[in-house]
Parts: sequence; structure tokens; C-alpha cells
Amino acid sequence: MDRETRLKRLRYRAWHRGTREADLMIGGYFDAHGAGWNEAELAWFEALLEEQDVDIMAWAMGVQPCPEQWDGAAMQRMRVMDFVPLPS
Repeated sequence: MDRETRLKRLRYRAWHRGTREADLMIGGYFDAHGAGWNEAELAWFEALLEEQDVDIMAWAMGVQPCPEQWDGAAMQRMRVMDFVPLPS
């Protein structure tokens, strides 16, 4: 699959998680960073999307220890959460 199609697919999967909170966190993260990802980063995110939303969110918020396979620079960027819009 070409890169553009892959990014569109990932964006859809990131924004259609099942809860608004997960959509904002995971979809917002993808929107903020996805366009610049290399092949390894895309593969990491694709694999991460197979995990449960509650686990991804807990790892990103630091309320559960993050498994080693997911803990790294990309998860550190997710933990910043400056990509989640807050209501005024």
C-alpha cells in the first residue's frame, strides 16, 4: 500500500476508537505527528493500535507501567499530550 493510503487508514483507525477520550488522545497524537513518521514509526503506531484503548491511555497518562515494547521516544511524545484540544 502506498504511503498516502496507509496514512489515511491509520488516521481513520486512530480517530475511530470507540470513545471520545480515546479518539482525542490517539487521533490527536496521530494528527500532530503522523505525517512526519518514517517506516519504523508507522509500524510502531500500527501495532500500538492493536492494543486496548484503556491500556494505551493508561500508559500515556502514566497510571500504568508501559510495557517495554511500547516505551520509547514515540510514547514519550504521546505523554506530553499537548496535541489534545481542551475546551475553553
